[in-house]
Amino acid sequence: MRFILAFSVMLWLAAAPAWAQNGRAPALNAEAVLLLDADGKVLFSKNAAEDHAPASLVKLMTLYLAYEDLESGRAHWDEPVTVSRRAADTPRYRMGLRAGETASLGTLLEGVAIASANDAATAVSEHLGGTEEDFVARMNVKAGDLGLAATRFANAHGLPDPNQRTTANDIAALIGRLVHDYPASRTILGGKNFIYRGRVYSRRIPLFDDPGGVQALKTGFTNEAGYNLAVAAWRAGQRFLLVVLGAQTRSLSFRDARRLLQYGFIANGIESGEEPRRPAPARRPAHRRSSASLATAG
Repeated sequence: MRFILAFSVMLWLAAAPAWAQNGRAPALNAEAVLLLDADGKVLFSKNAAEDHAPASLVKLMTLYLAYEDLESGRAHWDEPVTVSRRAADTPRYRMGLRAGETASLGTLLEGVAIASANDAATAVSEHLGGTEEDFVARMNVKAGDLGLAATRFANAHGLPDPNQRTTANDIAALIGRLVHDYPASRTILGGKNFIYRGRVYSRRIPLFDDPGGVQALKTGFTNEAGYNLAVAAWRAGQRFLLVVLGAQTRSLSFRDARRLLQYGFIANGIESGEEPRRPAPARRPAHRRSSASLATAG
């Protein structure tokens, strides 16, 4: 048996690319990244404990509390939600909600997860919490319950606020708990499109197909934060959690994630492959922390 195991390892090492054989992950663009296997073992980490703006990864906690209420019976997928003026006026990204109209809670949650709609996140927070402020207080209590010691929430959508901070470590823990505690959340976090008022909202994200296995994914962007990404993927029955924070472009955040997932699959003996090519270096945009960061969160 030992001989067979040793021979199998030798075969895998012969097939694996050099960067997997020597334990080095591919070169990455993002400011902070973290890759965990099914046992919570760190497969790769870069600045994972470093303080960072979460952008729309905040919505993972909004979804966690919504699913908590759905499972407990305090809320129902089809129940109507009346949109307030404050929710309707929440800046982009948006579903285009109008003050006074009603939408089902489920539709709004799809807007939060798939369209990353800030107006939908505000409407959900007011509906479930009474006010967004009370809902945010609940978000912070839950963060403490989940052990997210480095995370502080200031709103339900992720638009910039100096008091809203997190780390790659905490975001990995959050998405891990979300998909574990509420498996139904994978349906909308893995959704590629939904329709509201005749308009199709689509996510064209290559990670769903390459390298495959991605079942839950949330993006986030502000000029302050850069391009953020949280992923839960399954391959050969094993779960991988991946967080990318502060990539310089959307495409580079996806490229970093793809390379890390491939690295994880190879490092765990699930598959072999060629070493990914290093992305061309890019400078941080000069406007990264300008006031324009107040305008978007996706």
